Amino acid sequence: MSEMLDVVIVGGGLVGGLTALLLAQDGVQATVLDAAPVLDQDKTLAVMNPRVLALSQATIHLLKSVNVWDDLARQMPYSGMQVWNKNGYGEINFGHASEQQPSSDQALGSMVEPSVLNVAIQQKMLQELKDYRTQVKVIRIEQIPQGWSIQLADGTTLKTKLLIGADGANSFVREQAYIDIDVFDYKQAAISCAIRTTQANQYVARQIFLPTGPLAFLPMASLNAQENGYWQSIVWTLPDDYADEYSALTDQDFMRLLTQESLQMLGEVVEVRSRAQFPLQARAAQRYVKSGLALIGDAAHVIHPLAGQGVNIGCLDAAVLCDVLLHDLKRSVWAHEQTLLRYEHLRKGQNDAMMHSMSAIGWLESSELFPLVWARNFGLKQVEQFVGLKDRFMQQANGLSTLKMTRYTC
Repeated sequence: MSEMLDVVIVGGGLVGGLTALLLAQDGVQATVLDAAPVLDQDKTLAVMNPRVLALSQATIHLLKSVNVWDDLARQMPYSGMQVWNKNGYGEINFGHASEQQPSSDQALGSMVEPSVLNVAIQQKMLQELKDYRTQVKVIRIEQIPQGWSIQLADGTTLKTKLLIGADGANSFVREQAYIDIDVFDYKQAAISCAIRTTQANQYVARQIFLPTGPLAFLPMASLNAQENGYWQSIVWTLPDDYADEYSALTDQDFMRLLTQESLQMLGEVVEVRSRAQFPLQARAAQRYVKSGLALIGDAAHVIHPLAGQGVNIGCLDAAVLCDVLLHDLKRSVWAHEQTLLRYEHLRKGQNDAMMHSMSAIGWLESSELFPLVWARNFGLKQVEQFVGLKDRFMQQANGLSTLKMTRYTC
């Protein structure tokens, strides 16, 4: 008979790893099953990843609390955000431009390559967790009277009182638990790549709404310190047919098009690396919990990349779930159904609202109908003019209001 474990986390990425480290801080050791191998630090960090994650103040605070943040090999703080329309005059600005790299208390957030984050999280798990397993394939999951049984490809079977699915958008845990998902296909794709521009970004994240969809220029750290400030990660949301056409262009033609479509907001685009295209879909699990099981991060929800909030709301899932579990553990209760339902109540409504608002904004911002163009310009102007509205917007975006309700408050 295999022993009954307290908690097994399937998925060892940012959200799963953060959950395990938050639990470990309070004496709860999770077994983490990670499909990925142990990363070669030198090889991984020697390559600049074309994509970045826009980490909010709340996510940064959580990474600091588990002593991961200071271990990041590189990151790029940003002190300003600028959003505007090509077809109109609406514009909104948050924060300010900076000549020098902003300090953490001046930054609105920070751009970090997923590979850099994965290395730091994995190294911390190797140090702090007693049972962190890599290159693990889960082949079967089934509910048993006391919890869940997990069968691995090597023939091992684990039993656990609590199973946490942090295994991404195509979650095997969710599938095996028979939790249905709602899928919203935007009929759009995103082109992502790293670019170098002739003008410095001054630590400002920029997003322009074009007739075809939003184009974001996100400051990113360079492997060459002399080029810091001139490299951006772009996310360009386009209808499927446009994305296919633009992806087929040569690098030279793509750089010319990007310079033109971005209205030369950072001068000319003079270098491009690692172009990739991926389809855009939103997904929402109809339930986040079952008896003895919880879904977090992309396993529970995938939203439009428009606001760059996907990874941040996943980290808030981790914080809220750990908070309710540890709160009830003080009363000698572990993973009770009511505990898990409280997590679902605190997170699902908020995440669904974020998903639907991003979908609506994405549609509104790519609309060419005059009343909608007027409405979005008017909306941007209203937010720009009223400091209170901007502050509320930023509070929602930085995630600190959600953390305030947990033990992880700043």
